[in-house]
Amino acid sequence: MTELFTASQLNKRYGDTMVVDGVSFSIAPGECLGVIGPNGAGKTTTIRMCLGHTAPDGGSVQFDPGTGAPPLRMPRDALAIKAQLGVVTQFDTLDPDFTCAENLRVFGRYFGLKGAVMDERVPQLLEFAALTHKAHARPGELSGGMRRRLSLARALVNDPRLLLLDEPTTGLDPQARHLMWERLQRLLQQGKSILLTTHFMDEAERLCSRLLVLDHGKKIAEGRPRELIARHLEPDVVEVYGVGAVALAQDDALRPLAARVEVSGETVFFYTQNAQPLLQALGQLDHLRTLHRPANLEDLFLKLTGRQIREDG
Repeated sequence: MTELFTASQLNKRYGDTMVVDGVSFSIAPGECLGVIGPNGAGKTTTIRMCLGHTAPDGGSVQFDPGTGAPPLRMPRDALAIKAQLGVVTQFDTLDPDFTCAENLRVFGRYFGLKGAVMDERVPQLLEFAALTHKAHARPGELSGGMRRRLSLARALVNDPRLLLLDEPTTGLDPQARHLMWERLQRLLQQGKSILLTTHFMDEAERLCSRLLVLDHGKKIAEGRPRELIARHLEPDVVEVYGVGAVALAQDDALRPLAARVEVSGETVFFYTQNAQPLLQALGQLDHLRTLHRPANLEDLFLKLTGRQIREDG
């Protein structure tokens, strides 16, 4: 299958800091590629280079036009590539003076769409975003989830083949996130491709067929979510918390029962191939609480990038 979008050896430096360092990836038609990493890992800069908003210091970005013609290249063919992209940024860029319907209609003009085309498309997009009843409301009258869905609908005005979504559900409550996920899954079923950055590991596991893990500007892992978990982690995790739990990380009787032991705050994480001996031993400590679960993407993220908090930027 021909790749729809390919980024090769992207580099970007600001002053003495290499923000993106040799990052390569590709996206196939109908695929959702997730990009995860701590703050400052280079995710947003990578997206900006893919969009042509930031010029790379090295590397290339190309897009398959789908016509058998040679690949389009950024920045040479920026307008032709952007005509086939839809973008949802971290922060709303909706026009507060226009209604929902007007936001869609005006945005369509940027792609030369108007008249009968937009008369048909606007109601369809409002229905897709579950905003038909808000067609004449302005963005300031909408909830956060509604504004994000309107931003997604606006990104679909030009019927793009690839969507670039930069943390599209940040700040939404659980119900709004689930509705957004349902809409994104519907787009994937329709054959759209998605490049998604997110800090939510459940979102990444739910939506993404592949993941790209960035840290300090470099690609440190890539693959399908469950394959990455199996490759880098023990299958079982036992969390222990309560008064005195942290001291168990140094317990000579418990440590041999786990392949790895980590502490985060007041919780101890035991990573093991077989949790039963550990659970039996912990059962004697009835003043502590335990949670036994399978390893997940959050465990993978923390193992690969560390547990220390990163500041924005």
